[in-house]
Amino acid sequence: MPVRVLVPLADGFEEIEAVTIIDVLRRGGVDVTTASLGERSVRGAHGIIVSADATLDEAIAGDAYDAVVLPGGMPGAATLRDDSRVLAALRQVVDAGGTAAAICAAPIALEAAGLLTGRRATAYPSFRDQLVSASERSDARVVEDGPIVTSAGPGTALEFATALVARLVDGDTAAALRDGMLLGAR
Repeated sequence: MPVRVLVPLADGFEEIEAVTIIDVLRRGGVDVTTASLGERSVRGAHGIIVSADATLDEAIAGDAYDAVVLPGGMPGAATLRDDSRVLAALRQVVDAGGTAAAICAAPIALEAAGLLTGRRATAYPSFRDQLVSASERSDARVVEDGPIVTSAGPGTALEFATALVARLVDGDTAAALRDGMLLGAR
C-alpha cells in the first residue's frame, strides 16, 4: 500500500512550495491528496489557481494519512493555522506515528497545534519568532526533529520535498530523484 500524504491548500498558499511538494512526492511514488479548505479552486499568493483533489472535509473523512504537509505563503499559512480541522489532522497524524511537516510561514500551524514543544524547527525568517514553544529556532534550510519536518522557504522547497521522500519512502528513492532533477553538484 503506498504512503499517503495530505496537502491542505488555503487561498494565499505559496505556489512554488505547494507544487514542488506535490510533484516531488508523487515522483517518489507517494499517494498525495491535495485538499482545499473550502471550494475546490484555490488561489495562490501570486494568483495561480489550483484545483484541489478534494475538499478538506472529504479528504479527512477517508483513510488515515502517513503525513500532513503544509505549504507556506500568506495569508494561506495563517488560514491553515486558524483552521481547527487542519490542527486536528496534524495532531492525529503525529499521534498515529506519522509525520507533520511545514515550510516557510506554515510552521506557525505546527506551533498552534502544539507540536513544536521542545523540538528544533525552522521557518521563514520573519516567522521564526512565532515558534515560541520550539526548543531551538534554527536558520537551517530543513530541520527534522522526531515526527516534525520544517523548512525555511520557497528556495528550500526541493530540499524539503526530497527530505520527505527520504523519510516516507526511502533514501535511495530520494537520491534517485535528486540525481534525476539535477539537484546534486555537477
